[in-house]
Amino acid sequence: MKKLVLILALTLGFNTFSQILEPVEWLTSVEKVSETEYELIATAKIDKGWHLYSQNVPEGGPIPTTFTFQDNQDYELIQTVLEEEGHTINDPVFNMRIKFFENKVVFKQRLKVLNRELSLVKGEVEFMVCDDTRCLPPTQVDLVFNIPSKTNDNNSRFNSQVGMLNPVKWKTSVEKISEDEFYLIMKATIEENWHVYSQYTADGGSLPIEIVKAEETNDYELKGKALESETIKKFNEVFKVTETFFDNEAILKQRIKLSNIDVSKVTLNLTGQVCKEACLQIDEVFTFSLSAENENTNSGIIPTVDNASINSMLYGMTTEDLSVSSVKCENEVTSNASALQSGGKSLWNIFGLGFLGGLLALLTPCVFPMIPLTVSFFTKKSGQNKGSGVSKALLYGFFIFAVYIILSVPFHLLDSVNPDILNEISTNVWLNVIFFAIFMFFAFSFFGYYELTLPSSWTNKTTQGESSGGFVGIFFMALTLAIVSFSCTGPILGSLLAGSLTADGGAWQLTAGMAGFGVSLGLPFALFAMFPNMMNALPKSGGWLNTTKVILGFLELALAFKFLSNADLVAHWNLLKIEPFLILWIIIFGGLALYLLGKVKFPHDSPIKKLSFSRIAGGVLVAAFTIYLVSGFRVNKETNTFTPLTLLSGLAPPVGYSFLYPNDCPNNLECFKDLKTGIAYAKKVNKPIMLDFTGYACVNCRKMEEHVWPLKKIDNYLRNDYVLISLYVDDKKALPEDEQVNVNRINGGTRKLESYGHKWANFQTQFFQTNSQPYYVLLNSDGTKILNQAVGYTPDEEDYTRFLECGLSVFKKIKE
Repeated sequence: MKKLVLILALTLGFNTFSQILEPVEWLTSVEKVSETEYELIATAKIDKGWHLYSQNVPEGGPIPTTFTFQDNQDYELIQTVLEEEGHTINDPVFNMRIKFFENKVVFKQRLKVLNRELSLVKGEVEFMVCDDTRCLPPTQVDLVFNIPSKTNDNNSRFNSQVGMLNPVKWKTSVEKISEDEFYLIMKATIEENWHVYSQYTADGGSLPIEIVKAEETNDYELKGKALESETIKKFNEVFKVTETFFDNEAILKQRIKLSNIDVSKVTLNLTGQVCKEACLQIDEVFTFSLSAENENTNSGIIPTVDNASINSMLYGMTTEDLSVSSVKCENEVTSNASALQSGGKSLWNIFGLGFLGGLLALLTPCVFPMIPLTVSFFTKKSGQNKGSGVSKALLYGFFIFAVYIILSVPFHLLDSVNPDILNEISTNVWLNVIFFAIFMFFAFSFFGYYELTLPSSWTNKTTQGESSGGFVGIFFMALTLAIVSFSCTGPILGSLLAGSLTADGGAWQLTAGMAGFGVSLGLPFALFAMFPNMMNALPKSGGWLNTTKVILGFLELALAFKFLSNADLVAHWNLLKIEPFLILWIIIFGGLALYLLGKVKFPHDSPIKKLSFSRIAGGVLVAAFTIYLVSGFRVNKETNTFTPLTLLSGLAPPVGYSFLYPNDCPNNLECFKDLKTGIAYAKKVNKPIMLDFTGYACVNCRKMEEHVWPLKKIDNYLRNDYVLISLYVDDKKALPEDEQVNVNRINGGTRKLESYGHKWANFQTQFFQTNSQPYYVLLNSDGTKILNQAVGYTPDEEDYTRFLECGLSVFKKIKE
């Protein structure tokens, strides 16, 4: 059928018009790449309304453009003919996706000269063109390429350029880094209106700078690409690409590492292109002396920090390339990633968790017996002056609160130096392993196998401070309580500390948690001092206090594997996947159920004559939770993964992180974990992008992926209408050496990007001025326009659906 359509179109082309139509004009030129390599350039100028087809057209479609070159022993062809991006559409006539060019297109064939006397290369192009009403029959055109002789090697693609031009002048210097590492610095002064093109300029345009060794040697190696001074980006109407170039001055710093420290000279070959109306080839050989008298130890001519060139290299764009769409939606979803009210709510939640932790600490044998003793001490010491005793107890409770607040202060100092520091701490592989070991240690301490105490010298010093009297004495009493109760409060505080160290709220999350803990721990001392008769209602100390400790021990044991799971995810060890994690938690909580029902005992447990109602109820509840954990092994046939458990979001590994049902993307979606690859695919399929700034150890990210994204409306958008690019800010996989560069922080200072997590965290802060996860940004298909306001954690189905609908609506409008 398709062939019939093609024949009919060609017949119309023949019969309807008697005059000869030639809607395509072909021009040829040659560019020198190196001493032995040239680019053969065939430029097609296409009349308005006509389409020239790509070299790659599916079978049954129009005739593709095809280049052939005469066989000749004087040269060899390198790779295939390169073509520009063009346009790809769903053609209703041929019923297929077809790529075509209009107005103008450039094809390039690289060639290696084997005989220096070569002066001519002949070839042929066969092509077909169509407009909206007809197609012309396939046409063949002869192509002739004149290879420049030695006398005009510096001429450009425009053979009319006359005279010897030298618009670029170079100076070199050396900067010593260490005994075996140096920066080789090349500084170019460029004449006005001429441009030298960056190492990172777009493919398909002018030739980029390339720096290589000028001779074969193993005495040294080049460390990545050269650092560049500031560049300019501008769209080239001829090549239809955005080029990156230097204007007036170019500075390049190439880092080298010596394997032979006796080397005194290094020679580099720099090639590239400089253009104005004409283009000249750059082919320079530089010799650098590494001797001490020629070292420049503080050249200072180029920063090793973030700039447009580095952003372009890392992300394929700069901050100037990114803009916000002027098209707005009605009832646009307000960002809850940075809104103050959302942050406030989050901090209150963490305060509540800290308060709950303090209540648990009160119910331990280290703290609970201290309440009546301390209150009695204040009331009796005050004698008849009851008001004095109450005020001192209130002050004592306040100082307990203050002690725990003070513990969070150092993290504010760290946060001010580096806003990513808490996220880096929380996702650090070895710190999570240390947390695992500490929590295991805490758990067996709670089980009663050993006592966890701080050095006795600390207690002695604070006890001596109590004799100071007044405010100071009461403060030291509060500090003494914090130290002597550490064996019970330490593990709970450790959980709070480890759980709060994320980038979402910075150090304020930790302060909020500490404040809640301090309030709940200090409040009883104040309340019972004001109302001493209430102490009669307190239960007596006994075996139940040890039972509380053992229960906390089981919880510490479960949390320990949560931190080991974080390390495993971030480091890609592929050990503690969802199956072993669930099995371990089933064993732990199954053991807790047996303990509550009296089937398991620990060293300090009192004999159980009869199970109390609370133990039976607790045992049944924990057993039910254990069965709930077992249900996590149910398979969701739609996503071909285990069923995610709501209560384990952020605690357990993602269900796709599995031995039996592995899935690299949530819910069996198609996703990309590299920005440039994802954007290239989005351009190809012409769909908007959802940037998903996430983390392997991000709790709210897992909640969104496992309980919001699978909802039918949202899944449909993500699966069919968006290209999902997930960027993991805690990925510890090392970057290639040429991407391990120093960049500016948005709040001052510099940092070195060493891992993919550093790269994506820097991208988020540089381009979107936020460092919280999850964070969702909707972009157009080439990644240069923000479609609507970005959002963070958005668990409400309707809000998140409106967010996706808005982005899709704006994308369609700006395309029109």
